[in-house]
Amino acid sequence: MRLLEGEGLTRHFGGLAAVAGIDFHVDQGEILGLIGPNGAGKTTLFNLISAALKPTSGTISYQGSQITGLPPYKICRLGIARTFQTVKIFAHLPAVRNVIVGSLFGTGSRTSGAEALRIADEELEFVELSSLRNVPAGDLTLAAQKRLEVARALATHPTLLLLDEIMAGLTHTEVDEAMDLIARIRARGITVIMIEHVMHAIMNICDRIVVLDFGLKIAEGTPAEVAVDEKVIEVYLGEEI
Repeated sequence: MRLLEGEGLTRHFGGLAAVAGIDFHVDQGEILGLIGPNGAGKTTLFNLISAALKPTSGTISYQGSQITGLPPYKICRLGIARTFQTVKIFAHLPAVRNVIVGSLFGTGSRTSGAEALRIADEELEFVELSSLRNVPAGDLTLAAQKRLEVARALATHPTLLLLDEIMAGLTHTEVDEAMDLIARIRARGITVIMIEHVMHAIMNICDRIVVLDFGLKIAEGTPAEVAVDEKVIEVYLGEEI
C-alpha cells in the first residue's frame, strides 16, 4: 500500500528549480533511501513533504488524501515527523524536555504533563539516552543529539519518519548503532525515508533508493540496481559499490 506519493513536485527559488517535476512514492513499512550529490534537491524534497516549503507545482498525497498546502503542524499531527540535516534542539533544556515538546505538541490530542513525561522517557529509553535524560541537550555529543531528535520525532507517534543525514559526522561504530536504530524503528511499524551519504548504510538497510541530481530524479530501484546504474555511477558514486 502506498503511504505517501508525490506527483510532479517542483520548487523554484527565483529562476532555479531545486526540485523539478519529481514523481515518487513510499510504501507502508518500507525504508526508502534518497541519495544524490550535494545540492541535488534532497532536503528540499523533505521540506516539501513536511510543509516547511510549499511546492511551486505538483501534489503530495498521504494515506490517499491530498496534503499539499497544509501547514507544518498539521502535517506532523497527521503522522509525518522529521529530523534535520543540522540538528535543531533546545540546547539549554535537558534532553527529556526536548522530547516532551514532541509529545505535548506533535500529536494533536490532549496530553497531560505526566503522560508527556512518560512518553518522553519511553522514547529516550528506545534511543538509548535514558542515562542522559537530565543533561542539557547542547552538552550531548553529536551522535546523542541526533538520537535526541529521533526521540522527539517518535514522541509525536509518526506513521512516517523522515531522517535527514542522521549518520553524518558519526564514527563507524555510531553508524552501525544508527543502522540498528532505524531497523528497530521499522520494526515498530513506522515507514522511513532517509537522506544519507553513508553508502554502506543506504545499501544495507534500504528496500529501495531514489537518486536525485540537479533537482531531477535520475534513477530508482533496489540498492543492487542503483549500485550498477551507469548514470548514478557517473554523477554520484564514482564506481560500482
